Amino acid sequence: MKSTRLPPQLEAAREEIERIARDYGLDFFPIIYEVLDYRTLYETAAFGGFPTRYPHWRFGMEFDQLLKGHVWAGSTIYEMVINTNPSYAYLLEGNEDVTQKMVMAHVTGHVDFFKHNMWFAHTNRKMLDTMANHATRIQRIIDRIGYDTVEDFIDTCLSLENLIDYHSPYIRRPEAQSPRPLVGEEDPEVVEGLKVEREYMREFINPPEYLEAQRQKLEAERAKQRRFPENPQKDVLLFLMNYAPLERWQHTVLEIVRDEAYYFAPQGMTKILNEGWASYWHSTIMTQKVASAAEIVSFADLHSGVVATGGGRLNPYKLGLELLRDIEDRWNKGKFGKEYDECDDITAKRAWDRQLGLGRQKIFEVRRLYNDVTFIDEFLTPEFVLENKLFTYRYNRDTDLYEIASREFKEIKEKLLFRLTNFGQPFIYVEDGNYNNRGELYLRHRHEGVDLKMDYARDTMRNLHKIWTRPVHLETVIDDKKRLLSFDGSDFTERRID
Repeated sequence: MKSTRLPPQLEAAREEIERIARDYGLDFFPIIYEVLDYRTLYETAAFGGFPTRYPHWRFGMEFDQLLKGHVWAGSTIYEMVINTNPSYAYLLEGNEDVTQKMVMAHVTGHVDFFKHNMWFAHTNRKMLDTMANHATRIQRIIDRIGYDTVEDFIDTCLSLENLIDYHSPYIRRPEAQSPRPLVGEEDPEVVEGLKVEREYMREFINPPEYLEAQRQKLEAERAKQRRFPENPQKDVLLFLMNYAPLERWQHTVLEIVRDEAYYFAPQGMTKILNEGWASYWHSTIMTQKVASAAEIVSFADLHSGVVATGGGRLNPYKLGLELLRDIEDRWNKGKFGKEYDECDDITAKRAWDRQLGLGRQKIFEVRRLYNDVTFIDEFLTPEFVLENKLFTYRYNRDTDLYEIASREFKEIKEKLLFRLTNFGQPFIYVEDGNYNNRGELYLRHRHEGVDLKMDYARDTMRNLHKIWTRPVHLETVIDDKKRLLSFDGSDFTERRID
C-alpha cells in the first residue's frame, strides 16, 4: 500500500512552518498531513473531509461533480482540513513543493482558528470517530430495514437539515416544552370551588369572583397545554425529534443528520473570517524564508490566484484577508475611537497615525470573538469599501447582463449582512404543534423583506408532512400580504390571514 505520509523535504518544511507560526503567537492542535492522489482527495472532499460517511447518493453526486470539475474545468482542491483534535489535513499528490508549503501555512492558520474561535468552542473535536460511528449505525439500520426505505428517509431529513438554531449552543433560550400534545381533549375539568360541608355556606366559601378567577386560571392552563411549544422554537429538527411520531430507527437517522448539521454550522458562520485568517498567515509565514528565492514568484502567483476576484462574485479569502489587514493598520495607527470617528477632515484622517502598535493584538482578538456577521458589521467602513471598490449589482433583463446597482456604503453593508445572516436562508419557527387542537404543525416565517421561493417552501412542507404525518401550515408574507400556506398530505392551499 502506497504511503500517504509527507516526504522528507515537506516534513522539514512543516516543522519550519509550525515553528514560525508559533513564534508569531499561533497555537494549534497537532496537524496530521496525508498526501493523496486526486481521486482519493476528491472522494474525501465529497465526504466533507472525512474518510468514512454513511451510504447515500448525495456523496456520490458530489464526488462526480468534483471529478468533472477537475477533468473538464481544471478546478483543483489545494487544501482540505477538518476541525478535530488532532486535526487532519490533505495535500494533493504531484503539486509543486511551494504549493504544498503554502497549503501547510494556510492550514496552520485554520487549525489555530478552529482551536480558539469561540464559535467552534462547542464542536465535537472527536468527529472523525463520531462520523465512523454514524456510518456504522445507519448501515445496521439499512441491513434491518432496507436500503431504499432508509435512503428515502435520509433524503427527507437532509432536505430539512438547515432548520436548526445555529446559535443554540451559545445562547440559552426558553425551552419549548409541553407535557404532551393534546388532540381532542376529553371531558374538560369543571371548576367547583372549595369543598363545603353545608350547602348554605357554599356562596360564602366560594363567592362568584373566586370561582371566576379559578375558571380563568384553568382556561389559561388549558390554552398553554393546547398550544405547544410554550415559546416559538427555531430548532425545528429538535422539535420533530421530541414530538413527531417517529419509529426508533427514524429518530436515530434524524438525530445523526441534526448532529452533523450542528458540527458543520460554525464553518458556514465564519467562512470569510476563517479564510481571511488562514490567508493572512500563509502570506506572512511564506515570506519568512520558507519559500526559496526561486519559489517566491510561484508563491506570488499562487497567492494572487487565491485572493483573485471577478465575475461579480464575493471571494471570502480576499474580503477576509483585506479586512483583517485594514483592522491591523487602523489599530496600529489609532484610527478608531471617538476622536477619530468625529474628525471631519478627510486629509487628517488619511494621515492619522498615533503609532499605537496594537494591530496584531487586535486581529488576534477578532479571531477569537467574531463570526462573519459581527466581523462585517463592526469593522466594515466606508473607507474600506471605497478603497476596495466594493459595490452591489443586479441583473438587467433588457441587456441580459449584470450591472452595478450601487456603490453606497449603507446598501453594500446591508446586502453583505443579509447574505450572511442565517446563511441567507429564511428564519422558520415552530409556533404551534397542536394547531386547531388537532395536532397539526404551525410554522411561522420571519419575513425579512424577501418572499419565500414557493417551490422550495412547498417541498419543505411536503417533507415536514412525511415526518409529522399530520397537516402542516406555514405563515408567511407574499406580495406584502400575510398568507397561510397549508399542506394536508395531498393538496396545497393558500389563504390570506391579515
